[in-house]
Amino acid sequence: MEIEKHWDQIRKLASSSLKSSMHFAIATVDDKGLPHNTPIGSLILNQDYTGFYFERFTAGMPKRFLSNKNVSVLMVNSSLGFWVKSLIRGHFETPLAVRLIGEVGEPRKATELEINRWQKRVKAFSWTKGHSLLWKEMSHVRDIKFTGMEKVTTGAMTRGHWQT
Repeated sequence: MEIEKHWDQIRKLASSSLKSSMHFAIATVDDKGLPHNTPIGSLILNQDYTGFYFERFTAGMPKRFLSNKNVSVLMVNSSLGFWVKSLIRGHFETPLAVRLIGEVGEPRKATELEINRWQKRVKAFSWTKGHSLLWKEMSHVRDIKFTGMEKVTTGAMTRGHWQT
């Protein structure tokens, strides 16, 4: 599928997915070929078919990247309202989910702009103790260059989505 053609729609889906579940699932593969999924809430998509995530709570992922830098990111809109409305209508008005395929770069220090984008995302929680414990010290990121996408379909409920 042409990721470039659908990037705006992918970014909208990423936003609804994040609002509904607060994370994406990033799949990696270890040096023995075994898959592993990690929930990542800090993935931010850019406008140029790339993204970055803050590498703070991903102890196993960096080890797996030593042998294989490929990732698959699953984004699903799991909003109850979206699902109920869609089930009543018999059709998802917008795409339900997508898998993005990409490759990660090396870890690097986050830019001020990246940190600001992240802090804007979690600002609503800034008054909580959890915000300080989880998100105050976000400092290093990994870039992801997305090279492809796989549509997620559910038969008639998703017919017409991701037209090529």
